[in-house]
Amino acid sequence: MTEFTNYPLLQKIDSPHDLRQLPESALEQVAKELRAYLLESVSKSGGHFAAGLGSIELTVALHFLYDTPEDRIVWDVGHQAYPHKILTGRRDRISSIRKLNGLAPFPKRDESSYDTFGVGHSSTSISAALGMAIAAQRTGSHRRAIAVIGDGGLTAGMAFEALNHAGDIGANLLVILNDNNMSISPNVGALSNRFAQILSGKLYTTVREGSKKVLSQMPSVWELARRAEEHVKGLIVPGTLFEEFGFNYIGPIDGHHLPTLLSTLRNLRKLEGPQFLHIITKKGKGYAPAEADPVKYHGVSPFDPKLGIVSATKVSKPTYSDVFGEWVCDMAAIDERLVAITPAMREGSGLVRYAREYPARYLDVAIAEQHAVAVAAGMACDGLKPVVAIYSTFLQRAYDQVVHDVVLQKLPVLFALDRAGLVGADGPTHNGSYDVSFLRCLPDLVLMAPADENECRQMLFTGFVLGQPAAVRYPRGSGTGVAVEKQMTALPLGKAQIRRRGRKLALLAFGSMVAPAEEVGERIDATVVNMRFIKPIDEELILELAASHDLLVTLDENAIAGGAGGAIAETLAAHGRAVELLHIGLPDRAIQHGSREEMLVDAGLTAIQIEQTLRPRLLRLDSHTPSARLV
Repeated sequence: MTEFTNYPLLQKIDSPHDLRQLPESALEQVAKELRAYLLESVSKSGGHFAAGLGSIELTVALHFLYDTPEDRIVWDVGHQAYPHKILTGRRDRISSIRKLNGLAPFPKRDESSYDTFGVGHSSTSISAALGMAIAAQRTGSHRRAIAVIGDGGLTAGMAFEALNHAGDIGANLLVILNDNNMSISPNVGALSNRFAQILSGKLYTTVREGSKKVLSQMPSVWELARRAEEHVKGLIVPGTLFEEFGFNYIGPIDGHHLPTLLSTLRNLRKLEGPQFLHIITKKGKGYAPAEADPVKYHGVSPFDPKLGIVSATKVSKPTYSDVFGEWVCDMAAIDERLVAITPAMREGSGLVRYAREYPARYLDVAIAEQHAVAVAAGMACDGLKPVVAIYSTFLQRAYDQVVHDVVLQKLPVLFALDRAGLVGADGPTHNGSYDVSFLRCLPDLVLMAPADENECRQMLFTGFVLGQPAAVRYPRGSGTGVAVEKQMTALPLGKAQIRRRGRKLALLAFGSMVAPAEEVGERIDATVVNMRFIKPIDEELILELAASHDLLVTLDENAIAGGAGGAIAETLAAHGRAVELLHIGLPDRAIQHGSREEMLVDAGLTAIQIEQTLRPRLLRLDSHTPSARLV
């Protein structure tokens, strides 16, 4: 446990109520201690880091001025919410964050009443906070609703849909744009800060509203006054866009200057209607290495604060993301029609080298998954060969485009689905638990799952040359360590691969489950099949196995409901074959955060657990004569 001798004020804050008992003059010291404590704790535990350093002063100001949790604060995505967790009763547990049975990596409703909305995916905060504002209005409550969204979050269309709605209905909503891109840093300074305080103050608001009432009776004069106001504000602030949405725009102000933040927020708290506060912050603020390289320090493993993150020696086994990154470069060299598209996942998806070598054929569309898929469909219409690199969990956000824009038009778009299955510390919001279920039902879409790194490369090539919609789902991290062949060969469509022949029991494994299936198969003398294709399924082999085995077991790192095992059951039913069938996959509940290995244990998907599940059934099969098959 951390010694609190260096944190005399922070050690007294067990809730925002304690923070609000302090004099305002003490808040600078609270922010200083909070920043130091965040550095100390996250450097030991790992986790999201740079974003939290940038939101220290804002977090202190919000919890000091607003009556949380009665007043609702919604943190977009949640990367920046570690300081919020520290101030809301979880200070002593912050070192457990992202660990098994520890604090969740993002705000989570059942963890704390201060976590008003569960997040993890981007750009949901304004919609959620607007819903809370509407609920307050309908129930006669005076509580306030605040959405804190980063500049990256505003690249998603959903955020603008919410802004448009909020402005249209005149909701009592405060949207805070935490802008750490620094692209408009010249606007930050004494003049801008003073201007923001004036615009949010009572005198300006009174004059503005009073003028409205008088001048609205003289339309031509009112229009002239309105345009003059916009012109004056536009000289100093880039707020015209948000004013057009119906918001009262304030800012930009220095998000690290507590007096300005407190003064402006205090004024805004008194105003009715939709308010928009634009603050400028620095990601990684207060820790020089994170300020210099906020991407590197976005999410960290434990490190020595004195040394910073030291680059580790490259592991011998490439990750699946590495395999994809090398394949897409090799394929682009062969086929100039290839265009790679990602919704703000360049580093995670393995596209850094590709973006450098093929900048004219690379599109990062920002956090806009729907657009990523639809623009790929448009490219495919006119002869390009788009490859959409996207995490499984984020493809959920573009499902309509997959169905309507790609599949129904039978367009040759290849989806490279990274992080399929359990992902580890980011937990249930980032698990790729459902892609098989929502893709398998789509006509004309080929869905594949590689057993190893080399098979991943060959499947990517297979999907690319098919001439129809295709997806390859692969897990986070490294595979089995097999050598990856430079040669690319298209796999026979819909054909599985028998890895070993055994007796009575057949393990039909998909993707990441092939390796544990082989391990179990050796110990219990079972037939092991690498199914390779989820759709189309190898019907011929399934029927052969049903005729020669007493029990078929499907293994799939996806939700059992609608998963790959369902394809086996449907094949058997369609051909009137009755054989005992067992589905092993992700259970019908959210698997909570921990290491990937711990999550696999929780789901019952380790080789030892699979064997323990099958041993009693195998004993029962052995005790039955004649065969226990139901055929």
